[in-house]
Amino acid sequence: MNKREPTQGRRWVVKIGSSLLTADGRGLDHTALAGWAGQIARLRAAGKQIVLVSSGAVAEGMNRLGWKTRPSALHQLQAAAAVGQMGLIQAYQDEFARQELLAAQVLLTHDDLADRHRYLNARSTLRALLELDAIPVVNENDTVASDEIRFGDNDTLGALVANLVEADLLVILTDQSGLFDRDPRQHADAVLIAEGQASDVRLQGYAASGVGALGRGGMATKVAAARRAARSGAATVICAGREPDCLLRLAEGERLGTLLRPDREPLVARKQWIASQLKLRGEIWVDAGAEHALHTSGRSLLPVGVTEVRGEFARGEVVSVRNPEGREIARGLVNYAAEETRRIMRLPSESIERVLGYVDEPELIHRDNLVLI
Repeated sequence: MNKREPTQGRRWVVKIGSSLLTADGRGLDHTALAGWAGQIARLRAAGKQIVLVSSGAVAEGMNRLGWKTRPSALHQLQAAAAVGQMGLIQAYQDEFARQELLAAQVLLTHDDLADRHRYLNARSTLRALLELDAIPVVNENDTVASDEIRFGDNDTLGALVANLVEADLLVILTDQSGLFDRDPRQHADAVLIAEGQASDVRLQGYAASGVGALGRGGMATKVAAARRAARSGAATVICAGREPDCLLRLAEGERLGTLLRPDREPLVARKQWIASQLKLRGEIWVDAGAEHALHTSGRSLLPVGVTEVRGEFARGEVVSVRNPEGREIARGLVNYAAEETRRIMRLPSESIERVLGYVDEPELIHRDNLVLI
């Protein structure tokens, strides 16, 4: 692993949450936004490349529409996003223009990243913007995203963007000081977790789950985002966005909030894309022998180790691989459709042609298209 401090890396993804941007729902906080724009300008002058992942469209739309509570109906959320996005991107444009920086709006849905071709297009566009010294301002395209294709929260989107541009660091600015061992709002003796490993399963237990009045995330989504960002080698810092000059202080090496380091080698680009899929097409359950072969020998998944097939999927779609207890252990691109997989499960690869009348690949999922979870 790279022993350099992650905050010294050149490419950062900075995610700012709704409660920070809208002063807890009172409308866009232009003073705070100007402060972050000024810090980003100084980081750019120091040679860093910054991608900004911004929440706030729905919250700003609610404020403009006079709504006090976040609606639950999808069409109302989409309408609020359409109204709010106008003010949000204009505010960024104005503040970055004052810093003599060019801003670029990038709206994404899960479908954009689930499709391999569109994923590569998004990556190329973001990289081109960075090379042009622009500041990409990325948000979920709430106006058109349905429940089936939503990222769910912009913490997840931030992590996927960090994978997309192969960032060195994901900075999640929040209204909390970082990750604590207990919810500090309920426990006065809660202790800040200053540093940890992104894959540490204990972190999810520390995280206070739940959804705020404005956003869709919570500390649990930030911990999950750190784990996703680590797949491409990015570290994650979770810290208070209202802390004065927080971004500049991080760049200078000051420890703020919680630093979660990647502790595994980065996945190659194709496997990052496979791992980033949020909507899986089906499940393949395997026996203990197959689980052992995947984890200890780095082998492909063969039909003989499959015990159950759930869902309907086509050849080439991403499926979840689960062990006998039902825990997801891998995901990958499957070589046979669901009905074909049911017909060849429990059989040796030599029997595929006899059963199906043809053989495409001897493996159900080739190890080059398989990511261990």
